[in-house]
Amino acid sequence: MIGVYDYTVILTYLSMISGVIGIIVSVTGIGHPEIGIFFLMISGILDAFDGRVARTKKNRSEFEKNFGVQIDSLADLICFGVLPAAIGLAQLRISGRFTEIVAKKDYEGSFAFLILLLVIAVFYVLAALIRLAYYNATCDVRSKEEHESGVTYFIGLPVTTSALIFPLEMILQLFCGRDLTVIYFIIMLLMAMAFVMNIRVRKPGRKGLTVLLIIGLIELAACVVSFNLIP
Repeated sequence: MIGVYDYTVILTYLSMISGVIGIIVSVTGIGHPEIGIFFLMISGILDAFDGRVARTKKNRSEFEKNFGVQIDSLADLICFGVLPAAIGLAQLRISGRFTEIVAKKDYEGSFAFLILLLVIAVFYVLAALIRLAYYNATCDVRSKEEHESGVTYFIGLPVTTSALIFPLEMILQLFCGRDLTVIYFIIMLLMAMAFVMNIRVRKPGRKGLTVLLIIGLIELAACVVSFNLIP
């Protein structure tokens, strides 16, 4: 059987499974964007540890290392590229704007607005794809530069930041009780542009990762409370 199935890739597989479940619950039925956000954060937490877990195995072959890099990017595209777009579309459906626009499809302004939001969603996924492919293609060059300078960095905004940014919008919407669907798509557009911008973002160290993880856990707790996921 092809592939790798040891503990070094288990968190990546679980992250992908979480992302797929989030997509399914977001786009089926009437749509449940709040549950999609929950799975987005689960994927983000799993992604925060998959690399560290993989590096604990010191005797990994080059194939295992390359395989891990590739599936990590593919999982990231699903979890932090496609899933946020699916959440946005689900949010659009339950907001009532979708049915209103479709019902008034003869009204060019409303229909054009719907098309614009769909274009933003597609552009977001495309930007995430380009950013991940660029990151993989420049891995050797960056490793050499980082070794010489001692500074580690990302080119463009990492797609995994979606696991922290989009939950904030959803939590704010639920707590304030207002429809912020348009704000969600504006954030999506800005993030897509940041994915492909030629800017260097310094990688967080151990303390930075700890802070980000704490923020993520706080958001997760807030989601459990505000989404009424538990009685």
